[in-house]
Amino acid sequence: MLASTRRAERRSAFILIAPFLLIYLVLFIYPTLKMLELSFTNAPLIGEGDWVYFKNYVRLFGDRLFKTAVWNTGYFVVLTVVPNVAIGLLIALMVDRLKGWTQSIVLAAFFLPYILPVSVVFLMWRWILDLQFGIAQYPIELFYGERVPVFRTIPWFLPMVGLITIWWTNGFNVLLFIAGLRNISPEIYDAAAIDGANRWQLFWKITWPLIWPVTALVATIQLILQLKIFDQVYLFSIGGRSEPTMVLVQYIYREAFQRNHGGYAATIATALFVLIAALSVLQYQVLRARSAER
Repeated sequence: MLASTRRAERRSAFILIAPFLLIYLVLFIYPTLKMLELSFTNAPLIGEGDWVYFKNYVRLFGDRLFKTAVWNTGYFVVLTVVPNVAIGLLIALMVDRLKGWTQSIVLAAFFLPYILPVSVVFLMWRWILDLQFGIAQYPIELFYGERVPVFRTIPWFLPMVGLITIWWTNGFNVLLFIAGLRNISPEIYDAAAIDGANRWQLFWKITWPLIWPVTALVATIQLILQLKIFDQVYLFSIGGRSEPTMVLVQYIYREAFQRNHGGYAATIATALFVLIAALSVLQYQVLRARSAER
């Protein structure tokens, strides 16, 4: 009787997870294996090619533009991930102190940019930073001494795109942090206040340790997203020099869709996949070890 009950439970469990497994195999595992296979060929984007084995990978390590793309992607990650997490937490702490409809309005104001499509963000900021009539050129001129075509000036390009990305995506981080802060019982703060803890001690000894799992989640999500940066960099570089500001996904796009080098594009995509997996696992282990220390 017990054995038949267990078999029925296993059968029910398999029926429930079968659709997910099927979708996962078709939409992730199979394309990943095909990408890996394609990286060992000289195939175009559509069609068959000849096997070249490790020739694409040898070419990859000697490719100057690939090294530039890796550097720019890493630079963009440094510009955005930690600031995005820190700013999101700071805003969430301030919003969490508000009450009622005021909190709802302020939270909606911070979250609103996140729901905008990238094309709207591009057009908005291109107008704001326009060299002739952009409103943001006034403070740039005030502090820098002259107006700057930020999307045509290489040292300004990635930092400005990073700033726009933080403005655009930070609302999602704020939402996650707000959810984490609301899970902290007010009784803990009341007990600490009775013991004489000040605001800084409340944050450092209570809020920060308890919000750490959410912080680790937000940091991991941001790392993966910014390693895959493409839309903003591609749009803001239109009409200018794209190679000095090339990022990895943009390089994949160029090789696959503009130069019809499907095999080499798959090689770059495989390298990016390995990079994202390695850094994500490394970050997860570091954050997990730090969480255990707490």
